[in-house]
Amino acid sequence: MLQFLKYVLATIVGLLLFSLISFLIMVGIIASAASKDEVKIIENSVLELKLDRPIAERDPQDPWQELGFAFGGLSSTDGLDQIKASIRKAKTDDNIKGIFLNMRFVDAGMAKLEEIRNELIDFKKSGKFIVSYTDLSNEKAYYLASVADKIYVNPLGTVEFNGMSSEVYFFKGTLEKLDIKPQIFKVGEFKSAVEPFFLDKMSEPARLQMESFLNSINDYQLRNIAKARNKSYEELKNISDNLLVRDADDAKKYGLITDVGYYDEAIAYLKEKSGVEKDGKLELVQLSKYKKAEGKKESKSSKNRIAVIYAEGDIVDGKGDDDEIGSERFADAIRKARLDDKVKAVVLRISSPGGSALASDVMWREIQLTKKVKPVIASMSDMAASGGYYLAMGCDTIVAHPNTITGSIGVFGIIPNIQGFMNNKLGITIDNVKTGKYSDVPTLTRPMTEFEQEVVQRQINQIYDVFTKKAAQGRGMTQDKLKEYASGRVWSGAEAKQRNLVDVFGGLETAIEIAAAKANIKDDYRITELPARKSFLEELMGDAGKQVKETQVKAELGELYPLYNMYKKVEHIQGIQTRMPYNLTVE
Repeated sequence: MLQFLKYVLATIVGLLLFSLISFLIMVGIIASAASKDEVKIIENSVLELKLDRPIAERDPQDPWQELGFAFGGLSSTDGLDQIKASIRKAKTDDNIKGIFLNMRFVDAGMAKLEEIRNELIDFKKSGKFIVSYTDLSNEKAYYLASVADKIYVNPLGTVEFNGMSSEVYFFKGTLEKLDIKPQIFKVGEFKSAVEPFFLDKMSEPARLQMESFLNSINDYQLRNIAKARNKSYEELKNISDNLLVRDADDAKKYGLITDVGYYDEAIAYLKEKSGVEKDGKLELVQLSKYKKAEGKKESKSSKNRIAVIYAEGDIVDGKGDDDEIGSERFADAIRKARLDDKVKAVVLRISSPGGSALASDVMWREIQLTKKVKPVIASMSDMAASGGYYLAMGCDTIVAHPNTITGSIGVFGIIPNIQGFMNNKLGITIDNVKTGKYSDVPTLTRPMTEFEQEVVQRQINQIYDVFTKKAAQGRGMTQDKLKEYASGRVWSGAEAKQRNLVDVFGGLETAIEIAAAKANIKDDYRITELPARKSFLEELMGDAGKQVKETQVKAELGELYPLYNMYKKVEHIQGIQTRMPYNLTVE
C-alpha cells in the first residue's frame, strides 16, 4: 500500500510540474509574440558594444530568452554574424548616431576580431562617430578601440600594450606522479600536440614555430593600429617592446588614446555628438536589443542560393555536439548543398583546431564530390589548422585573414599505459582472456610491444602520406614541396599565403563574393545557412539544461574553467588525430 501511494504521489507531482512548465511556456509564447513589435529605436540613439562574452561564428539560440523570460540569456556566447549585421544595420539606421565601445576584455580569436574591426572601419564611412571607453583594456579590446574617433581611459586605468604571448601547460610531471606512461606516435618535428604529455617545456621546433606565427600576427596588428592612430610601425613596436605604456597618462602621451577621463565624461561627449541635451538621457542600445530591431528587409528574391556551411569546433566522429564538427552531421550538410539545385555554390566557414583524421577525411570526400558540380570556397576564421586545413585544402579557393592560424599538417596518436596507475596507486590488478595474440590491441592496461607500436606508427605514417598527398593535389604542388610546409608546422595566414597554402586575404564576405563570381550569380543570390538550426522545441527541451550547467560551472571554477574545458575535450578524443599543437590561446 505504501509503495502504491508513492507511485500515486510521484505521478501527481510529475503532472503538476508538467502543467507548470507548460503554463510558463504558454505565457512566454504570448509574451514573446506581444513583444515582437516592441523593439523600437528612438532618435539620437547610440549602439553600445560591450563584447564581454566569447564570440562564436553564429549567434546562439536561447529558447528561454525567445520566450521572453527574465531568466533568459543563458547562452554563453555572442554570434559574430549578428555583431557584424548589427554594425552594418547601424550604419544606415537614421536613429543611430554612433557606436559606443564600452569594453574591457574581448574574448575572440584574431580573425573574428579582424572582421569586427573591418565592420567598424566601414561604419565610419557613413560619417557617424565611434567612441571608446575603458577602465582596463586588454590588447584585443584595444585593437578594436584603435579605430575610434575618441578613446577614453579611466584616470586610474590602463591599456595593455606589450605584445602577444601564449602559455602552454605540460603534464609530464602529473603523469609521472600518477604512474601513467604515454605511448606517443606522430609524424613531423613540428607536430607538438603530444609534447605536453612527455616534455616539461617546449621543444626547439615548437618554440620556433610559435615565435614565428605570434610575431607575424603581432606585426600585422601593430601596422593596422599604426595606420588607425597615425603613428609609425617602428614607434609602436618600441612602445610595445619596452612596456612604455603603464598607465592612462602614458597611453595618452604616446598617442594610443585621445582622453584620460571617466565614464561620465565619455557619456557627456556622446550626448554632445548625438544632439542630446546635457540634462537629457542618452539612449544606449545594447547589442542584445538592437539585433532584434527591425532593419531594412532583404530585397533579393532570387531562387539562387549560396550555402554557407559553418564548421566550428573540434572535429569528431559521428554527429557530435553543437559546439563540435561531427562528421555525420557536416557530411550530410555538404551533401544537402550538393544535391540542392537551387544552391549554386558553397562556402565552408572553418573555425577549428582539427581533430579526428577519419572524420576529416569523411567530410573531405563530400567536399570533393561537391566541387565537381559547383564551386566550393573555404573561409578560414580564427583557426583552420590540421583537420581544419584538411577540410579547406580540397576547396577551389582558400580565403583567410593574415592573422588566421592555419597549417599544422601532421598526424599524431597517444595510447596511455595506465597499468602502473592501476597497480601502484589504486591497488587494482587486471587479467584478461583473448582469442588471439593481439585481440586486446589497443589496450590501456599494459605496455605495447615493439611490434604493436610499429603497427600504430605505420598507420600514422600512412595517414600523413594521404594528408600531404591530398593537400599537394589541392594546392597544385608536388608532395615533396608540400611537405616542406608540413611536418605539423603552424603558420599565420600571412605566412601561409607566402607558401601557397592560402589564396586570398579576406573574411566570410570575401569568400561569398568569390563563390558568387565563380557561379556566375554575382548580384543574384541569397544565403542559406547550414547545418540547419535545431527547432525551437529541440532547443527548449535539449539545451536549456546544458546552458544552465555550463553557466554554473563557469561561475564556480572562474579562471580554472579553461582547464576543465580542456579535460572535457580530451574525454572525447578517439582514434588518430590531425589536431593543432596545444590548446592555443593568444593574449
